[in-house]
Amino acid sequence: MRPTLISFDLRAGFGVFKKPDVNEGLQPTFNMLHKPALLGILGAIAGLEGYQQRSEFPAYYRALKNLKVGIEPLDHEKGNFTKTVIKYTNTVGYANADGNLIVTEQTLRSPAYRCYLLPDLDNPVQARLHDSILSGEAEFLPYFGKNECSAWWETSAEHEVSIESPTESFALATIFKRGDWTVREEIEDNFDAFDLLDIAPVADSFIYFERLPVSFDERLFQYQLGDFAFTNFNLKPTAHLDNLFFLPNEQKYVQLF
Repeated sequence: MRPTLISFDLRAGFGVFKKPDVNEGLQPTFNMLHKPALLGILGAIAGLEGYQQRSEFPAYYRALKNLKVGIEPLDHEKGNFTKTVIKYTNTVGYANADGNLIVTEQTLRSPAYRCYLLPDLDNPVQARLHDSILSGEAEFLPYFGKNECSAWWETSAEHEVSIESPTESFALATIFKRGDWTVREEIEDNFDAFDLLDIAPVADSFIYFERLPVSFDERLFQYQLGDFAFTNFNLKPTAHLDNLFFLPNEQKYVQLF
């Protein structure tokens, strides 16, 4: 296996990463790009097929589900993107069998994310994906949740990395899985997860939380969710996060999951 860490900045005018737990009324969106949605975008770039029939995962998911990724929001307001509500009529025939279907949809405005990937260059599909991203090419049009929300990238890079455990407080550029903390709560009843943050004065400090899809339950065909956080506070080395990669040129850590 010949892994190499690359990144590219994905942007779109609008985005809809629909939450699956609401069927009528206002349909909310996830704020962050999540891994299953990113895999669909990567599949489009690599030219892999999407959903073809019920009860069968698409080719892009089967090929890329084990790919390690990291996600860093860009141009955000303390982790959040501006949202607006759009109301429209779904004019598809089957949607209007019992009258006009009015859809009220929460939509992200100008979402942008730096996506980190660790492709295996000995894998032909992942090697093709690596080359396409660095050359700015896509086989199919990538989009943020809906094909009306076309996405693009203008910046991509290959990174020098080292795998080392931090020995002092460190900045983490990406969102990270809170469940990956190696905590001491088994031996300390008063353990507080915030003890793992270096709460030193930071301009416009924030901590952002969201429960996001990380994969699919392959029996139920439903999202599997994980607890994520994003902050501009440094983390203490006692956080012991998995899959940390240090980027010496940028002097920051990213987490892949």
